[in-house]
Amino acid sequence: MTLSVDQVSTPSRVAEPDEGITLEELALASRNHAMPLEAMRYDVTPPGLHYVLTHYDIPMLDPATWRLTVRGLVDRPISVDLETLKAMPRHTSRVTLECAGNGRAHLTPRPVSQPWLTGAVGTADWTGVRLVDLLEDAGIARGAVDVVFSGADHGLDRGTEDDYRRALGVADATSEEILVAYEMNGQPLPPQHGFPVRLVVPGWYGMAHVKWLCDIEVVDHAFEGFQNAVAYRIKRNAEDADDPGTPVTRIEPRALLVPPGFPDFMSRTRVVRPGTHLLEGRAWSGWGVVRRVEVSTDDGHTWVDADLEPAPDRHAWQRFTCPWEATDGQHYLRVRAHDASGRVQGDEPAWTTGGFANNADEAVRVVVMEEPPR
Repeated sequence: MTLSVDQVSTPSRVAEPDEGITLEELALASRNHAMPLEAMRYDVTPPGLHYVLTHYDIPMLDPATWRLTVRGLVDRPISVDLETLKAMPRHTSRVTLECAGNGRAHLTPRPVSQPWLTGAVGTADWTGVRLVDLLEDAGIARGAVDVVFSGADHGLDRGTEDDYRRALGVADATSEEILVAYEMNGQPLPPQHGFPVRLVVPGWYGMAHVKWLCDIEVVDHAFEGFQNAVAYRIKRNAEDADDPGTPVTRIEPRALLVPPGFPDFMSRTRVVRPGTHLLEGRAWSGWGVVRRVEVSTDDGHTWVDADLEPAPDRHAWQRFTCPWEATDGQHYLRVRAHDASGRVQGDEPAWTTGGFANNADEAVRVVVMEEPPR
């Protein structure tokens, strides 16, 4: 029996009102992983704790034969190997990456996809060459509109078969901040993080940071590939199939608490002892450095300003702290970030069909109780 593509790769959808997590979503969650929130105690996230999302399979690439090509609307098409890339001037930036779907599982109704809660984030020191240096070596020709980045991962998504490809406009692609990175935290990229080379686009959600990068093409038109024109779009109406939506780009402001105390195994409810505790967490935004973080220990009824540390790098998360006098009973803790662009973390989820850019603050349930007698 011959099967059609539509029988293998289904359209996106929104869960029914009482529908639980599907086996397909569970399969996605078992191969992708979030950062445990207690890992925010690290200024730089260890690679094994940094969040991972892979759309298709993790390719196994031989660094000895791998090449990166720069072609298309350029004066001098080039092809470089890993050693040539490493011989170029190297740059290191500390950058916070966040998946565009972070917080998706909290939405109602739930878009059916990777069921992220709030841990799809991580911060690393990325080392490589500036993308603009490669583009200048090739010479972008007149008439260039977009720069298309192709990874070595290949698969189906909603009936479309393709390599994973994303594009940036020429103005964004020639920013001096963007890296073609070959190291993470001073070591070669782990396979799941894009070995041997990946793109790092500071301030943008993770879909722009193409892993296993192997080809860069300069084109004279707006790129209409699946990951740009279909997958990562902000759409508010699930019934309007003709709405193209707006592109997902920069990271919305978010603050998260390091979970205080210790957890219950199943519920993850936090338990702390009565007394003074120093709450801590991290805040970030792709639109500008965070200028203010507020903390509420009464489920958002009242707020106080936290102490906020300076940004270690323009696109890296910032640590904040706030003392809390914990009294017996149940408490819901919330935090929210304000950035230099004037954006503020939302109080309510902003629903979209793909579950993108939901930066609503999430309550952390904490139970304060005396230590039980032994």
